[in-house]
Amino acid sequence: LFDGTSFTYTYLLADTKTKEAVLIDPVLEQVDRDVKLVEELGLNLIYAANTHVHADHITGTGRIKQKIPGCKSVIAKASEAKADVHLEQGEKLKFGEYELEARSTPGHTNGCLTYVCHNQKMAFTGDALLIRGCGRTDFQQGNSERLYDSVHTHILSLPEDYLLYPAHDYKGQTSSSVWEEKMFNPRLTKTKAEFVEIMKNLNLAYPKMIDKALPANMVCGLHDITDQQKSA
Repeated sequence: LFDGTSFTYTYLLADTKTKEAVLIDPVLEQVDRDVKLVEELGLNLIYAANTHVHADHITGTGRIKQKIPGCKSVIAKASEAKADVHLEQGEKLKFGEYELEARSTPGHTNGCLTYVCHNQKMAFTGDALLIRGCGRTDFQQGNSERLYDSVHTHILSLPEDYLLYPAHDYKGQTSSSVWEEKMFNPRLTKTKAEFVEIMKNLNLAYPKMIDKALPANMVCGLHDITDQQKSA
């Protein structure tokens, strides 16, 4: 699922036998779309999970919880954001016969997670690894050395035929693979020193949504006190 304003990909995963499902990186403005799809497919959405505390859009997890009773919000413990489930390195989210392994991939933010579904040979990399790119490291808790290490340790170490699904793409690309990024990623195929220098000189604009998105995403995307209590 795609949000054309923030160029965010949202992923809906489900076990077709048990109907248990997980939604990864929902966007606030697309909550009605996502809830409608879950209902149309007859799914039981048990988790709405974020790969990290986003700076370019507000998460839809809090609103989804209000619309789908029993759904739990998920984020990394290291993010220090509110959620029902806080994951650490190696912990798993189970839905039906499937599971997502949480791999800690900080560097873009402290709380970045990559969710790996070994059954299906796929990984949802958030902003840590993008198609032929990676998340920026010049705000929040960005650290280029840390990002380089975590991507190589926990994503590019996966088998080369694993498919990779990023949180964003700005060119219409939808997926890559471990082999492709090891071969062709123009940043992460370099040495760590070269990578750090590249990241220093990106000269990117200040994110338009960051001042609004960061505080909202620390409380499940819900702003006022009443909603914060609901999201706790």
